[in-house]
Amino acid sequence: MILGRYSPAELNEVFSFLSVAEMGELLAYLEFREWQPGEVVMQRGDPGAWLGFLVEGKLSVKMEAIFPGKFILVAVLERGSLVGEVAAVEGGERNATVIATAKSHLLILSNENMEAMLRQAPALGLKLLRWIIHVLGHRLGKASDRLARLL
Repeated sequence: MILGRYSPAELNEVFSFLSVAEMGELLAYLEFREWQPGEVVMQRGDPGAWLGFLVEGKLSVKMEAIFPGKFILVAVLERGSLVGEVAAVEGGERNATVIATAKSHLLILSNENMEAMLRQAPALGLKLLRWIIHVLGHRLGKASDRLARLL
């Protein structure tokens, strides 16, 4: 169903780190989910039961400020972004709240499917984990740059 919903070019934009064959293999482990504008995709403190690949839409990543009920916008995620990867890989709780700011489509990799992929297709799992590390390193670099400008 996922292949019929998106063109190969759209999927390649999201999964640029994979070959066409690897992308096809990964799609077997993913499920499609949709959120409307204003809907909470994940809430800080929720269990990290999945990670998602944003295929369409826009998401706002927010963290609670020191003032109750106030939030700081941490990031805006668009097509091709990875979301929820830290808690999903760690098996812990969500670190931030993510809200759909536009109709958003994600391809979800549940923790159970990730475990199955790591057992059944370890080379693909290793490539995905390396991509997650790459994304986290990039985000950490950007956060460090912002922090350095503030200090």
